[in-house]
Order: sequence, then structure tokens, then C-alpha cells
Amino acid sequence: MDMHYKAVILAFCIIIIILSARLYYYRKQISHMIKQLDFLENPESNFCLTSANRVGRTAELVSRINQAAEKFRAQMRRLQKTNKSYRESITSISHDIRTPLTSVKGYVQMLQNPSVSEDKKRVYQGIIEQRLEDLSQMLDQLFEYARLEAGEMELHPERINAGNLFAETISMFYEEFVKNSCEPKVEISEKPCFIWADRHAFVRIVENLMKNALVHGTGSYCFSLSSVEKQVSICISNETDSIEEKEIGRIFERFYTTDQSRSRRSTGLGLAIAQGFAQQMGGEIEAHLEGGRFSVTVYFSQIFNTF
Repeated sequence: MDMHYKAVILAFCIIIIILSARLYYYRKQISHMIKQLDFLENPESNFCLTSANRVGRTAELVSRINQAAEKFRAQMRRLQKTNKSYRESITSISHDIRTPLTSVKGYVQMLQNPSVSEDKKRVYQGIIEQRLEDLSQMLDQLFEYARLEAGEMELHPERINAGNLFAETISMFYEEFVKNSCEPKVEISEKPCFIWADRHAFVRIVENLMKNALVHGTGSYCFSLSSVEKQVSICISNETDSIEEKEIGRIFERFYTTDQSRSRRSTGLGLAIAQGFAQQMGGEIEAHLEGGRFSVTVYFSQIFNTF
């Protein structure tokens, strides 16, 4: 009986020793992790927790914490990038809005000068009207892009003749190109090309591509609409001296413009809006630069007349 009692006592002692050892190692691991946790808070750090021992499931715990920390750091980096983008966007918007307002203010002051002739006043009034129109278009683009990005633009797709609508839209810009002493080359498929799209959104895409060509192009304009297999493609191309190959990857970014001085009448939103509308309607848009010739092409799935 004494031997049995001693064996039980010995077993309990061994268990206590084992549990005490495990508790010691757990505490050691926790202390080790607490010292390392400070390094995990830095989103720029690639530091990972390490195991001080392999007791129980501590290694699994360390692995899970490292995974969570990496997700946190990735989210923080994305947030920092987004915040930087928004700060740059606000700076760009402020500049774009302030420029025409400053110009208007200056011309208004000149109109109040009694020594200014009536002829000059009429010129100044025309400039003020143009600056205010530029500002109105900028604000319209900002509002449209904000709604598009927020998913608040409700589209109403319908079967439309892309060739006819394309021709109608580009005709509205014909005089502007003629004023620039450059008559564009227009190529539209004689065969009817039908697509499933929102009429307003389609027109906005073409308008924005045309305005982009007017602002940044230097000549040799070509506007085409063609049908290849099951796709309808719209291409606006022109010569340019304001874009480099390295900038093509950013051409559809919001507020991005190759005119770093932002002296031209552009918010950098036109192509971003065109891309947003194209994607919402299941289309694709891409830009290319080859030999000083810049082109933007939009692709839509063609639907065929079954009547």
C-alpha cells in the first residue's frame, strides 16, 4: 500500500514538473512575443514573430499572428497609397478650379477700369464667358466621375446602331478641328454595327475621346469605327508631342495629365470617365503610343440583327 501511495505521489510530482516546465516555456514564449510585437506595428516593416520554443501550438499561433500582421501591413500600405492619391487629387482639383477663377477675377477688375475701351471690354467679356464655361465643364466632370466611381450612375442599355451614333457625335466637333486647320480623317463601316449599350454613356465616351484629342493632339487626326468578327471597335488617334511611352500605363488614372503644368483645359478625368463607362457596359478600352502617334481604342461586343 505504501509503495502504491509513493507511486501515486511520484506520478503527481512528475506531472507537476512537466506542467511547470510547459508553463515556464509558455511564459517565455509570451514574453518573447510581447517584445517583438512593437516591431509589427510599423507598416513599412517586414518583421515577423519568431518562436522561442516549440511547446504545444505556439508555433501555429505565431504563424497565425504573422499572417494577420501581413494583412494589416498590406491594408495600411494601400490606405497610405490611397491617401496620397487623394491628397494629389485635391491639389490638382484646387489648381484646376483656381486657375480659371483667378483669370475671371483679373478680367473683371479690368472691366471696372474706366480707361478700358468698349472694344477691349467686349473681348474681356468673351474671355470671362469662356473661362466660366471651362469651369462649368470641369465641375460637371468632377460630379460625373464621383457618381461613376460610387456606382450611382444608372445605365439603361439598349440596342443601338454604333456607327450612326458615332457619326452624329463626332460631327459636333468638326468645326473645332477645322478651326485648328486640321480636317480629321473619318472611317466608319458601311455595314450597320449594333451594340448593347447605354446611349448617353456611349456618347460621353466618344465626346471625352474627342476632347482629349483636341487638347493633347497636334494633328493627323483619324476617327474610325469598324467591325471585326464579333467586336465593334472605336479608335481615336492623332499625333502628339505631350506623351511618352512610360506614361501609357497611367493614362486612364483619375486626374492624371501629361501636361504637368496643367496649363491646358483638362482635369485629367476624361479618359478615366471613358474607361468607367466602357467597363460598366462590358467593353474594353486601351491606349497605345507608336512613333509619336497616340491612339485610344474602345471595344464592344457586337450584336447581330436577327430580323
